[in-house]
Amino acid sequence: MGSASPLKARGVGITDVGLQRDHNEDTFAVLQEHELFIVADGMGGHRAGDVASRLASESISDFFQRTAGEEVTWPFHFDSGLSESENRLLTAIRLANRQIYEHSLKSHDLRGMGTTVVGALFNPETRKMYVGHVGDSRAYMIRDGKISQLTRDHSLVNDYLKVMPDMPEDQRSELPKNVITRALGMQDSVEVDLLAHDTRVGDTFVLCSDGLSGMISDAEILQVAGQNDLTAACRNLTALANEHGGEDNITAVLVRIVEDDGTARHAAEPESQRAPLATEPGLGST
Repeated sequence: MGSASPLKARGVGITDVGLQRDHNEDTFAVLQEHELFIVADGMGGHRAGDVASRLASESISDFFQRTAGEEVTWPFHFDSGLSESENRLLTAIRLANRQIYEHSLKSHDLRGMGTTVVGALFNPETRKMYVGHVGDSRAYMIRDGKISQLTRDHSLVNDYLKVMPDMPEDQRSELPKNVITRALGMQDSVEVDLLAHDTRVGDTFVLCSDGLSGMISDAEILQVAGQNDLTAACRNLTALANEHGGEDNITAVLVRIVEDDGTARHAAEPESQRAPLATEPGLGST
């Protein structure tokens, strides 16, 4: 029996200010050489949200680049019950949390800033996609024409539903919809939800801020993100969210599992070349 063909994850991303905000507090990162993909949605006054989200994306990216292929001292406890990939993703997110928190203490304008984050890391050896998240930025998986939400929003509504699953709809509608209960930068430590999914060729993962998931339905995400051209799909998702009102910044990163044809992975783009739509690796924001 022959061995299975090697797989790799290819991703593109886009971010858009939307129609009702005057600046963009979302960022994303596509690190193709590490098969790492990140979306962060910042919050805080005095434009501090965009500082927090950029710190998250840059800190996580920097950790992966600094620790590639070498023995390093881990800044947090290495959990022997998790794989190295899981530990690496978990550590990177925790480190980002610490950096955002420490920055917020140094500046009055940045006090109280925070950001959501969802990160996906593909390991070709295990053929698994590892997803870590904090907040209400989401990860979906599309397979065989069906979409499933992988992450659970860390929101006030979800926290109530967790302890009161039979809450009547009228009570649920009275809860504020946009209050998140967990974010990077709010305390010196953070709890990160971590999960792993087996993959196969054709699986598509959608990472997005709530500016996308809050404006279009899962069925619409499935219809658009399932198309062959991921770059076009990113643009179409943004356009659809804007057609529905564009009430928030909109960010989406689409990742597809494909057979590894042996082509070399590219290095991340230099900062000066990073653009809102990253069809090549890099970090994007507007």
